[in-house]
Amino acid sequence: MIALLIFLVILGILIVIHELGHFAVAKKMGVRVEEFCLGFGPQLFSKKKNNTQYSVNIIPLGGYVKLAGDSLQEYKGSPDEYLSKPPGARAAIIFCGSLCNYIMGILCLWFIFFAGYPTLTTKVGGLIDGFGAKDAGIQVGDRITAIDGKRVEFWEDLQKIVNTKNTASKVKLSVLRDSKVYTLKVQIKEKELTDILGKKRNVGLLGITPGDEIVKVRHGLAEAFTLALKKTKELTLVTYEALWRIIIGKSSIRDSVTGPLGMFYITSKLASLGIIPLIHFVAILSLSLAIFNLLPLPILDGGHLVLLGLEKIRGRGISLKTERIITKIGVTMIIALAVFVTFNDILRLFGDKISKFFVK
Repeated sequence: MIALLIFLVILGILIVIHELGHFAVAKKMGVRVEEFCLGFGPQLFSKKKNNTQYSVNIIPLGGYVKLAGDSLQEYKGSPDEYLSKPPGARAAIIFCGSLCNYIMGILCLWFIFFAGYPTLTTKVGGLIDGFGAKDAGIQVGDRITAIDGKRVEFWEDLQKIVNTKNTASKVKLSVLRDSKVYTLKVQIKEKELTDILGKKRNVGLLGITPGDEIVKVRHGLAEAFTLALKKTKELTLVTYEALWRIIIGKSSIRDSVTGPLGMFYITSKLASLGIIPLIHFVAILSLSLAIFNLLPLPILDGGHLVLLGLEKIRGRGISLKTERIITKIGVTMIIALAVFVTFNDILRLFGDKISKFFVK
């Protein structure tokens, strides 16, 4: 029950932040906001203030800001209507929803890098037969302090350096054992692995596994902000690459996409690990929400931005008939995607239990 509450609070905050981006810029541009709504379905709460109806509905899986005159069917030509504004102003209103989610994600990552996050040290926890580390005399409990003269403290940094090596390489490791430093030359061995995008690639390996020693890493305020921006850029590029691989059929959408049920399951697991893993999940979720909304699909922010770009180039907007067709296509696509990811989450999380039930 607590996990469900945490999940709903996180989702609600991210949705409100997104819609506040649209809301604030619309107000700034002089567009009348008719409704600010969180959730769908039956209404739980409603209040009208300054000509805007604020409401909360029972299903907290989305939200929207209703702008005056935001469709050709409703547009009357009033200067405070959405369609009365030039394409640039409308694009700013649309884009700032996702921008606010980006800012939220960056702030969360900034806090994590500044407050401190857990990471593995270079202490050796195990050795793998047939690899160079065991043959070179590396022992369980050794701490690797440098590789080819470059100082290393954390497992991730060690892994990045070693993975770029090939079978023809030998690396010189500085190893701390019983308060003494030993220098050992280790033969690299290549192995084909599958990365997070489903791509197969050859990586260099020493043949060691990490120990259970974990330390908290902190950065200064300025450095933490720089790292947050770098991480945001990496996550954005990886996400778009993953989406592209799904489109061209090189990755499975079933293995790559999760919905509210899967996110709730992740939240319930992370909530027990502490505040930092949970904030990291919030950052990823916020950035993912921004990226998804900027996809050039009908009814999403990205789709609206594409149409506004075309309007700017052509000098005129789309017809009412075209608007209705695009809206119908967009709604159908979103509903189909929602059904698919929910069904996929059920199979992924409870598939074994379901199959056992039917076998009985």
